[in-house]
Amino acid sequence: MTDNANSQSVPPFEAVASRLVDVAMGRAKADLVIRSARWVNVHSGEIIPKTDIAVAAGRFAYCGPDASHAIGEETDVVDVAGRYVMPGLCDAHMHVESGMVTVTEFCRAVIPHGTTSMFVDPHEIANVLGLAGVRLMHDEAMEQPVNVWVQMPSCVPSAPGLEEGGAVLGPKDVAEAMAWPLIIGLGEVMNFPGVAANDKTMVGEIAATRAANRTVGGHYASPDLGLAFHGYVAGGAEDDHEGTRMEDAAARVRQGMKAMLRLGSAWYDVAEQVRAITEMGLDSRHFILCTDDCHSGTLVRDGHMDRVVRHAISRGLKPMTAIQMATINTAEHFKLEREIGSVTPGRRADFLIVSDLAELSIDEVYGRGVRLAASGRLEADMPAHAYPAEARDTVKLGRRLAAEDFQIEAPKGAGDSVVARVIGVVENQAPTKALTASLQVRDGIAVPDLENDVCRIALVERHRASGDVTNGFVSGFGYRTRCAMASTVAHDCHHMIVVGTSEDDMALAANRLGDVGGGVVFFSNGEEKALIEMPIAGLMSNERAEIVAEKADALIAAMREAGCSLNNAYMQHSLLALSVIPALRISDKGIVDSANFKIVDVFV
Repeated sequence: MTDNANSQSVPPFEAVASRLVDVAMGRAKADLVIRSARWVNVHSGEIIPKTDIAVAAGRFAYCGPDASHAIGEETDVVDVAGRYVMPGLCDAHMHVESGMVTVTEFCRAVIPHGTTSMFVDPHEIANVLGLAGVRLMHDEAMEQPVNVWVQMPSCVPSAPGLEEGGAVLGPKDVAEAMAWPLIIGLGEVMNFPGVAANDKTMVGEIAATRAANRTVGGHYASPDLGLAFHGYVAGGAEDDHEGTRMEDAAARVRQGMKAMLRLGSAWYDVAEQVRAITEMGLDSRHFILCTDDCHSGTLVRDGHMDRVVRHAISRGLKPMTAIQMATINTAEHFKLEREIGSVTPGRRADFLIVSDLAELSIDEVYGRGVRLAASGRLEADMPAHAYPAEARDTVKLGRRLAAEDFQIEAPKGAGDSVVARVIGVVENQAPTKALTASLQVRDGIAVPDLENDVCRIALVERHRASGDVTNGFVSGFGYRTRCAMASTVAHDCHHMIVVGTSEDDMALAANRLGDVGGGVVFFSNGEEKALIEMPIAGLMSNERAEIVAEKADALIAAMREAGCSLNNAYMQHSLLALSVIPALRISDKGIVDSANFKIVDVFV
């Protein structure tokens, strides 16, 4: 699939095949030779000691017992003294925007952690800037020293009829994008009811992807494994990362899909699903590891795919199996097994030098035969990427918001209390609960109940400057003080979500983001406690990942000081408008019953 390869710094195989043969035969000399390695062979499942590995033109040319014949005066020779040499790690499904940084800064953060291939779905920027936004990230991906393939967003908007975002994409856009050099497939098809119902847009997008021989990404966010699930699979989705149970993973693999098990900043779905391998004995070749969403703090301090592999090993997988699920399994799924995913001749020389395989202690990271990082420090020169002005002016509120905009009038004749629908946050998972709560009415306004962890949530329209605000209630954050947090990261419509206990602070937070062009801000008792500016589409910062991580730390500290003890509460906050995942959400059209795909009233 060389037509789909990033040719920015590695030539296609057919252009250098004769040289690779000559190096393997000793007729030409290698650029790099790794000596005395323990070869982690993901094809055979072996660790082969005393192996030499020769690299030429950014690709592996020879893997065997002695590469002396490939060493010349100009060859760089590295003796790893019995350390492991394994393939670079692949993230099979992720969103760069969740890192709060650009593609370049995301790569800067993850390369030292051993990630050398990423399959990114930029549906966040697509919901703000449309096809032009996808092209911006695609072109930035071409500049990277590692492999960044792009999945064309499939659901813009994610839930037609239930929300209205900043753009609309359809089959013609998908067909156009399939000709771009780094487009690897169709991004997660979130409109699973649409697929099961043969919605023309979904059918057309999947058909355009299959016609281009690309991979169709899945997203079946429902526990129902009945006919709706079977209809979705029949529609063409080839993988799914939304499973949370052992039976979810098993069901997907049995239907010919790849089960993608994710460990992100807030999604902990590996431990339960990996039991399909460790307890049920299912074939691990059809399981893949991914992150989906990782914010900058996780990337800088905890890691990326190395973190996921370590976690999978800790849950009972053999190290070789976990590594296969983050390398060759991913490569095969995207029809790239001749390009990436293993340390074998012809493939891109993306590899890691590792001291301890079970702990995955990464000493050095190579991409296309060039050392990019060592001892956890980036060595590659990666200049910042400049985004055009039209990608910055995207937060349009239309007016200054006031405290009154975040109040909810009780129904007439309600008396001194009402029963309200409440969005229930589920820690470490994307789904929410559909709760109800009895709330007091004061001066005709339904008020939150802090003692029972019910506070306000609002969605502020920010694409068309309408000035519209949708209000509701949410539970699970645990706020105990007067406070509010606002974010223009609101998967997938990316309006502004404001959650708070104080209408005054909610107004301050919303207006502040309007002033700075987007991001995340936290106010308490009228005072700004934390701010992460994200001027690029209101989704990404133009600062270094380390700086963004520090600001994210301040945000987490402010939330905790206000009483929130949720793990990665910011990520939970950002998904409260994701209308394609059950059970209750908020959109610009109202409160969404996303289990039944309909708008419902705030009050029961």
